[in-house]
Amino acid sequence: MEIERINDHTVKFYISYIDIEERGFDRDEIWYNRERSEELFWDMMEEVHDEEDFTVDGPLWIQVQALDKGLEILVTQANLTKDGQRIELPLPGDKYRDFPVEDRLEELLDEHFNDDEEEADESPLEFLLAFRDFEDLIHLSKRSDLTGFSTQLYSMDHIYYLYVEFPDDHFDEEDIENKLSILLEFAHESNKSIHMLQEYGKCVMERDVFSTVRQYFH
Repeated sequence: MEIERINDHTVKFYISYIDIEERGFDRDEIWYNRERSEELFWDMMEEVHDEEDFTVDGPLWIQVQALDKGLEILVTQANLTKDGQRIELPLPGDKYRDFPVEDRLEELLDEHFNDDEEEADESPLEFLLAFRDFEDLIHLSKRSDLTGFSTQLYSMDHIYYLYVEFPDDHFDEEDIENKLSILLEFAHESNKSIHMLQEYGKCVMERDVFSTVRQYFH
């Protein structure tokens, strides 16, 4: 496993699928078995701690990128505010951004870590959600308050995935949290990447998922 210490708060590491299997994990189960994926993650974090003295103390921000031959994982140590109600996430330039500790939204509000802070600020926030049943998507599509952001629908292994992208110039943090709260009533966060779905899944609807579903499923 290759480990790179970015700064005091962030570490990035790459692990190949061969290395994953040598650790006793199946390549497929790390995507579909939450307990096994968490077991693998903490196994890797022990190695990161031993080599880089990266101590876990509090909430973590985790970004996983699926590559052809392995996984690239970015882990950032976040901090709870004194009142315990918000999470402070370190950003480039020793700045901080905080999010409310509410349900599991803080795990979805991933920052796009870039060396160029200006480029990061201009990047839209994107999320990938999975539906346990297509009926849930039908019911969600009937909501009239889910507008103004981009959506795409993918299918892989009999599971439907909704890709959501919020343009920064249309939504503030509170608006995004409100929209996500609604989305999470019908779907759950996915640990897959949009790149994985684009390569191995099937794009069912390229745009306007909610209006398209309403059109065909009254």
